[in-house]
Formats: sequence, structure tokens, C-alpha cells
Amino acid sequence: MITIKTNHGDIEVELFDEKAPITCENFRQYVTDGHFAGTIFHRVIPNFMIQGGGFDADMRQKPTRDPIKNEADNGESNKRGTLAMARTTVVDSATAQFFINLRDNDFLDHGTRDFGYAVFGQVSGGMEVVDAIAGVKTGNHGGHQDVPAEAVEIVEITIDE
Repeated sequence: MITIKTNHGDIEVELFDEKAPITCENFRQYVTDGHFAGTIFHRVIPNFMIQGGGFDADMRQKPTRDPIKNEADNGESNKRGTLAMARTTVVDSATAQFFINLRDNDFLDHGTRDFGYAVFGQVSGGMEVVDAIAGVKTGNHGGHQDVPAEAVEIVEITIDE
């Protein structure tokens, strides 16, 4: 079990190790390294997703390890409450940033529009926290859109297994 501790409450997550082994190992390594402490959910789009894991409250991007292989072809779907890796337009570009789907976003799945976004986990507790984060006021900040007006901080992420 993974716990994402935020300034809005805790989100418990179950990882899909069998379906996304590379992605889960990558995520756990960032957790173990303490990478997520002090990052924020920097992109919040109601009825779509909340994204975090890469920026601090001043919108400075944290350094990351090398990108990983995209496992979007693992048969999992971007359904409400699932976690998936954020990436650029380059298929194998995911590093530390992840998002939590606020609704079924099947158009992000493998083969629907491009290679897709790798689903690697599911919220198992605290979806009300995710929904509360989805309701915060957002605006533009430093060239970024949909940034919460008040930082939604990831205090830390812990492995409770």
C-alpha cells in the first residue's frame, strides 16, 4: 500500500505490479528517494484529472532520473480513480509525474489515439480527498495553466507494505 499524504488529506493507493512492473518500480524508487516530498499537484482539471509529482510550490521542476518504457499496452484502462504516468508527446518519456483520473478517460488508453498513458495503480482509499483537490480554484502561473491558486502539497508519499 502506498499513502500519498497531502495538505488536503491522505490518498491510499494500490499498485499494479503485475501489469506495470517497470512503472511501479520507478514510482517506488522515487518514493524511497523522497522525491515527492514537497511537490504539488500542479495541474488540476475538474472532470478530467489531477497531476503532480514534478514541481514544487514555486513551480520549479525537480530533477528526475531517466525516462522509463511506456507500459500503456498492459490492458489497464484510465478509469476513475486510477493512477497513470504523465509524459510528453514522446512515448517513452515518463519520469516522476503522475496523474489520478477523475472520471473514465478511455481516450487516454493504449491504441485509442496514440500509444496511451500507462495505468499503474488505483486509489483504494481517500477518493474524497482526490475529489476535494479537483474542486480547488485554479489559474495560470509561470506559463502553466490549471495551477491551483493555493498550493496542493504532497507532503510525502510512503510505502506501507
